[in-house]
Amino acid sequence: MPEMPEVQGLVDFLDGRLRGRTVTKATVANIAALKTYDPPIDALKGATGAGARRHGKFIDIETDAGAEGGVPHLIFHLAKAGWLRWYDELPGTVIRPGKTPIALRVGFDDGSGFDLTEAGTKKSLAVYAARRPDDVPGIARLGPDPLDPGFTRETLAALLAGRRTQIKGVLRDQSVVAGIGNAYSDEILHAAKMSPYALAATLDDAEVDRLFAAIHDTLTDAVATASGKPPAELKDAKRRGMAVHGRRGEACPVCGDEVRSVFFADNSLEYCATCQTGGKILADRRLSRLLK
Repeated sequence: MPEMPEVQGLVDFLDGRLRGRTVTKATVANIAALKTYDPPIDALKGATGAGARRHGKFIDIETDAGAEGGVPHLIFHLAKAGWLRWYDELPGTVIRPGKTPIALRVGFDDGSGFDLTEAGTKKSLAVYAARRPDDVPGIARLGPDPLDPGFTRETLAALLAGRRTQIKGVLRDQSVVAGIGNAYSDEILHAAKMSPYALAATLDDAEVDRLFAAIHDTLTDAVATASGKPPAELKDAKRRGMAVHGRRGEACPVCGDEVRSVFFADNSLEYCATCQTGGKILADRRLSRLLK
């Protein structure tokens, strides 16, 4: 799943290419991906790109259409298996709904454009034509952005206070902190030397200090790595930068211990027992269910 750093990389890439470009095409190939019908997405045609922004893991393409009563925002969330494919020259092939991984095709007046694609059979990619970003429910519910200058150590401490839930889940909860998902929560907790099962409300001051530093440093470094890269290179750059996520069976780059996984119904977490849990190996949830 694309998370904050990759989404920011896509935003930076798009921002430099769509400003001043007129939208000539907005073709929906997977109607289930379109979550809004009023205003209609066709109202984007003729609008001029004014920039791109990020809200958590949502990408917001801003246009000048608002003044004429059009649709000033094209917003999308790539979900778990979605991606953006940019073309300097948009293909002229006809999109056949139901026969392609393409969910949306957007074209501009210089011939460039992009496709939003989604792999697999479980479709979660979401597209919105909106008058305001807050009209999108997922954006309206977002917590603070951890790379916003106003997100301080005290902000984090206040968010954790009273939450008797596992820190891994807290970091992934978009209503608490925006933009962090499964991969970067693994990386942050490894950097903070913290068990993913630690209860948020029980963290002491030193642990909150470490967690805040790990959030800031991990995400700042990842955003810097993504910056300037075209969409085709962002996924590989993310994988190369991971210390534990997706590294099951490999050596921890800090201590040399084996990176281990805990599997759940639809995902897994990776961690280093030596660095994070005092050497304790966390139970594999799949095995636990089989033994019941």
